[in-house]
Amino acid sequence: MIEVLIKHYSRHRETIQNLAWRSLQIFGKQGITFLIFVLCAKLLTPYNFGIYNYALAIILILIMFGDFGISTATSKYVAQYNVTDKEKLKAVLFNSTVLILIITVVVCLITIVIGPVYLKDKYIYILYILPLIFLAPMTSLYDGIYRGLKKFKQAAIISLIVGFVSIVFVYFLIRAYGLSGALISQDIFYLILLISLATGHRDFTIKINREVISELGKYSVIIGLSSVGLILYSKIDTIFLGHYNFIVEVSYYEIINKLLGLILIPFAIFAQVISPSITERYSRCDYAGIYEKYKKYVFFSLIISIGVVATLFILKDVILDVFFSAYDTEVMHKMFSIMLIVFFTQMLNGVVPLGFVISTGHAKLSTYFLVIFGVVHIVLNYIFLMAFGYIGIIYSIVITRCCADLLFLLYYKRILKCLILK
Repeated sequence: MIEVLIKHYSRHRETIQNLAWRSLQIFGKQGITFLIFVLCAKLLTPYNFGIYNYALAIILILIMFGDFGISTATSKYVAQYNVTDKEKLKAVLFNSTVLILIITVVVCLITIVIGPVYLKDKYIYILYILPLIFLAPMTSLYDGIYRGLKKFKQAAIISLIVGFVSIVFVYFLIRAYGLSGALISQDIFYLILLISLATGHRDFTIKINREVISELGKYSVIIGLSSVGLILYSKIDTIFLGHYNFIVEVSYYEIINKLLGLILIPFAIFAQVISPSITERYSRCDYAGIYEKYKKYVFFSLIISIGVVATLFILKDVILDVFFSAYDTEVMHKMFSIMLIVFFTQMLNGVVPLGFVISTGHAKLSTYFLVIFGVVHIVLNYIFLMAFGYIGIIYSIVITRCCADLLFLLYYKRILKCLILK
């Protein structure tokens, strides 16, 4: 048995090691975000916590526009240029930064002009975290570079150190300033993380490369449009609930959504670890090898999804009582139970989009699915909200996400089969 494990480890040594380091990095970065989330849930009233999540949902949409797929596209082209063109590789960082800077300046100006009219008394909270519109995409950009170069160990060490240091000032800021302190602490965290990541990677050239900008720009637009679609059937739900004054229900939904996000982290980590290898296989036209990997990872995802959903159904009372006792209500239990269906399909599809679809240059597929189902989701949100109240949003989420996840898996499988038959 030991010999079999050693042999298996030797064959997959790089993937296993990268997976371990990537896991440490993601949990180090996401851990501080979750800590802020839990502290806010405990220290704020359910209503104020709903306001907090409503404001955060808006800033996340702005961050999405500030990045617009550039950081994800960077990861793909870093892995590609690392094999094909070292000069372009060195040009990626500076040229990606220029793109992000231009976009984020425009987004900030629009926010400053329109924000007071649309958000009114909640506008002040957006100002607290406005720097994230630039800081978050830049940390994602560096993360994409580290990932594309397979520098998982270095990225993990940096994220862990920054995370542990940040815990101290995050706690005191929240205790001293409440909601405002929680928001400001995120600015400080991302700023320290960006400086640390920038210090760890200095192998780049400061020169405009039109070819790199063109390639990154075109592919990032595709990914960015898919991000818009993702927002249309994720964070848009919080916006809907907040707009129609279901503020307490916003806090319930965001707690459930945060738990889903945490559960999906291992799938995202694994997808990011295998992404460079899938890109390399695709560059060598090893379509059969990619298809075999696809089938294996989807099967593993199926087994894990069943186990996790069953466990959550059994332990949901304990989870709510221990971490979110103030939100342990009948409404929360109803929303949680229905959303477990979404947990299953999201985990089933957890590895494929980033690990395979984007890595093989089929980001348009994600864009089509997300935009189409995103529009459908908005229509259903409005219809179901009018007909059933807040729970209509949950019904809309289940219908659109489950259909999108299952059809996405089947369609990409068909694409891989067609590539093999060419």
